[in-house]
Amino acid sequence: MKPQIFALLTAICWGVGGYFEKKGLVLGNLSPQIGITIRTISALIILGAVSFPQWKTVPQAGSKAILYMVIGGGVVAGAVGMLCFYTALKGAPLNRVMPIAFTSPLFGALMGVLFSGEPLTFKTIIGMVLTIAGIIVLTV
Repeated sequence: MKPQIFALLTAICWGVGGYFEKKGLVLGNLSPQIGITIRTISALIILGAVSFPQWKTVPQAGSKAILYMVIGGGVVAGAVGMLCFYTALKGAPLNRVMPIAFTSPLFGALMGVLFSGEPLTFKTIIGMVLTIAGIIVLTV
């Protein structure tokens, strides 16, 4: 399957998941911290089972790669980002939170351009501008 299909499936899963997460937080009057903990435990069980055959590759990755995964995925995106997302979900309507929260591709593209030497093309600039314009339209 093409990577673009997986990216679209990601967006669908995160959008649908956000709906159910908001419902759970509100219905259960749960704190964002408890919500993200329930999400993380559920994901850990499923991902642990799915990734089990690949765990032997972890020592080969090297400490620098593991550190990047821990800091970027575990701390920044996994803990801090998700705590912020759940706090936003708990405190505002879904149609206000989701468009802003899912500007992550904009920040990812900027990181790629600034730090990885990825090309800044006219299409990339137009896409970024349209992303920002769409967020403004949806949230104002």
